[in-house]
Amino acid sequence: MRHFITALIIFSAYLSHAQGCSDAGFCTMGAMKPDQAYSKKVNFKLRSLELNYYRGTSLLTPVITVFTSDMTFGINDYYAIQVKVPYQMVTGSLGETQGLGDLSISASRSIRLANGSTVGITLGGKIPSGKSDIENNHSEFGSGDLPMYYQVSLGSYDAVAGASYINEKWLFATGIQRPLIHQNENDFRWGKWPDYPDPSYIRKYNLANDLKRGTDVMLRAERNFRFINFNFGIGALAIYRITKDEVYNFNEDKREKLNGTTGLAFNMLANVGYQFNINNSVKLIYGQKFMDREVNPDGLTRHNVFSFSYVYRF
Repeated sequence: MRHFITALIIFSAYLSHAQGCSDAGFCTMGAMKPDQAYSKKVNFKLRSLELNYYRGTSLLTPVITVFTSDMTFGINDYYAIQVKVPYQMVTGSLGETQGLGDLSISASRSIRLANGSTVGITLGGKIPSGKSDIENNHSEFGSGDLPMYYQVSLGSYDAVAGASYINEKWLFATGIQRPLIHQNENDFRWGKWPDYPDPSYIRKYNLANDLKRGTDVMLRAERNFRFINFNFGIGALAIYRITKDEVYNFNEDKREKLNGTTGLAFNMLANVGYQFNINNSVKLIYGQKFMDREVNPDGLTRHNVFSFSYVYRF
């Protein structure tokens, strides 16, 4: 049970991003997390708490900082519930925003195989904290809604499912995230920033008016090297958007599906962890984007990400 609970705590940034190590966050839910602990022993734990600091640099000026409380509650030897509560802050040349991010809730089941490895299955969802319509009220450059990079919520209720296979050396995970209910009311428009000194920069932000995101499929592979108290690993994270994003075209007063929003986002990851004792451990994760989709109205794309976590196991 201890190795299972620890695996849930360390499993997935969100998608994300580079997407995937990012804000949508489904690649850090339940069985899909990176740097999962492995043990040949069957250990029992009631709950764990992870406090995570995340910093992601976007392809433009926004820098995204997220503090997350990641709680896992064990129901019995095989089942656990994970709850993630993020607080997000964004700073960039268009302004600053902060607030409660989208909540994640998932339930996971672990299955011990005869060879000592573990299979994990996760079902869950994400609950929006807002409608992605935070406005710019403090800038001399313009007014109206800020781009999606600056929004602390994606504005949708999402369903998430995933599975993982873990042994002493390897972690393989896959998952799918499908937005079900859309309440995104973002209305960022280039024309509302007439006084910005570089109009061409403003147009680098993709329009995401009343955005309906597409469905993402995730695949993660990770090689771990484990010692008594120390571990490190390298891995790859691929996220493929299989359906097009859809937005409201206010110029033509109709909704349209956006070309260039499907395709692959690919990231390389490195992690290192140290366990001080049975209760306390820390870990570092770095992710670097190598490939991305052509058009990204959701604001999830990251050039690179860094996260530091403290984990306490009860």
